[in-house]
Amino acid sequence: MIEPHGGVLVDVMASPARSSELKQDALSLLSWDLLPRQLRDLELIMNGGFSPLRGFMDRADYDSVVEDMRLASGVLWPMPVVLDVTEEFAGAIKPGERIALRHPEGMLTAVMHVRDVWRADKANEAKKVFGTDDETHPGVFELTHGVRPFYVGGEIEGVEAPTPTSFADLALSPSELRERFAGLGASHVVGYHAERPLHRAEIELTKSVAGAMHAHLFVNAVTGVVASGDRDHYAAVRSFKAAISKYEAGSASLSLLPLVTRCAGPREALWQAIVNKNYGGGRFLVQRDHASAGTDSDGQSFYGPSDAFQLVEAHQQELGIQAIDAPEMVYDATDDRFVPVAAVPAGHEVQSLTADEFDALLAKGDEVPDWYSYPEIIDELRQAHPPRSRQGFTVFLTGLPSSGKSTVANILAAKLLENGSRPVTLLDGDLVRKHLSSELTFSKEHRDLNIQRIGFVAAEITKNHGAAVCAPIAPYRKVRRLVREMIGQVGGFIEVHISTPVEVCEARDRKGLYAKAKAGLIKDFTGVNDPYEVPEKPELRLDTTEISADRCADMVLEYLASEGYL
Repeated sequence: MIEPHGGVLVDVMASPARSSELKQDALSLLSWDLLPRQLRDLELIMNGGFSPLRGFMDRADYDSVVEDMRLASGVLWPMPVVLDVTEEFAGAIKPGERIALRHPEGMLTAVMHVRDVWRADKANEAKKVFGTDDETHPGVFELTHGVRPFYVGGEIEGVEAPTPTSFADLALSPSELRERFAGLGASHVVGYHAERPLHRAEIELTKSVAGAMHAHLFVNAVTGVVASGDRDHYAAVRSFKAAISKYEAGSASLSLLPLVTRCAGPREALWQAIVNKNYGGGRFLVQRDHASAGTDSDGQSFYGPSDAFQLVEAHQQELGIQAIDAPEMVYDATDDRFVPVAAVPAGHEVQSLTADEFDALLAKGDEVPDWYSYPEIIDELRQAHPPRSRQGFTVFLTGLPSSGKSTVANILAAKLLENGSRPVTLLDGDLVRKHLSSELTFSKEHRDLNIQRIGFVAAEITKNHGAAVCAPIAPYRKVRRLVREMIGQVGGFIEVHISTPVEVCEARDRKGLYAKAKAGLIKDFTGVNDPYEVPEKPELRLDTTEISADRCADMVLEYLASEGYL
């Protein structure tokens, strides 16, 4: 008989005296500098949000969770929470030892008592947890390319919990929220997991659900991994605060949840329901396409719209919560109100706006319909998402050596400077190698690191409303996607594949590099003895055999203008 979740929060934090001992011990321990997503997981272990976990999962718990959605003890838990490390680090530690877990800035956060070290079976994890190995799925892509190859598991002793650098009044722990609900006399709390700002549809939905159940509404707003200076994070939180003001005083609470979303659909919805209960919510509102991962390579949704609710509902008794199926809300223009789509009276005019359509309105600087949201919420979001004419952007030209990338990039940069709408920075592959990555070799690892450095610089330029023109070879799809995601969070990203055939590139090669590579004098040369992975869906594909470099630059400018950047 498996005991249901009792709602008891684990406490892994060391006493002040023990913390002092651990800080002294840690001076002689091997240290692991936590990645931002690992720090978020550890924070939820330390504050009890991931109860009953007392640390990062060991091998038995991990295997059981992947295969059966349960810890080795039999307690329901659908998502792996593991500490992934490099092969080098894994080889330096053994079960029974301790390691120091440090904040990215160097402070000791916790000490782990190592129980297991093992090589991850990522392919099996992807299939079982995400239900697919399609790298179009963001969770699968992160698991495959972002997660380190070895896992370390064991209980932790918490020393110093991460402290919020902003909105500290909203960064409440599960115990603090439980105390708040008790102080309000809220015997029934319904949780709403919010990954996007709330607009009228969501506000009316949650008002209706909480009102019908005579329950206090708890909006758990996901913050995930927040980069320094992330304007979107600040604007999103301010928009949440504006949304909470639309509820009757004392009827709703807002808290920030440091959860790194995996987009695992039904499993993630069940996981969030457990976290919601730890934070004091006995009821959980499951949305359509909850924790969606979008569509696969064939354009089909990874999960059905009701899959998440069905899984949470099937386990609600064991969890001791109530799953609420959130109806799809639409605007009834005839009655000027939001109602479930199934409750629209016959003959009434219905209007709706998808999240993507709303984002497009912001990008163009167009007016948002009054019925969709509230002015103060829209104003906050416009600060972080100005129209494209005021956004920064990166043009990322990729192609074989001697394909014409640099020539097109130089002409394009000059034309953008002539336009005068933004400061322009040219990040040519050879120049970056000379000034930013001179110590790197041409190994695959170092080539990827070089492209990530270019991406980081371009993202900073883009974030500050400039235009970055990049022209590296960038032969590998994985790192190009990482750069796209990095820059896409702060502005526009336009990938341009210079698709000049290798035969033409070789004929143009003034340095004789192709000939040297074919003679065996240069190893791992792209296009000869190392592959170039052709971009699958670039914004533009240009062949300088057929089109002059000047015309290619003009075509990029025309694309930028058509998309609203110029």
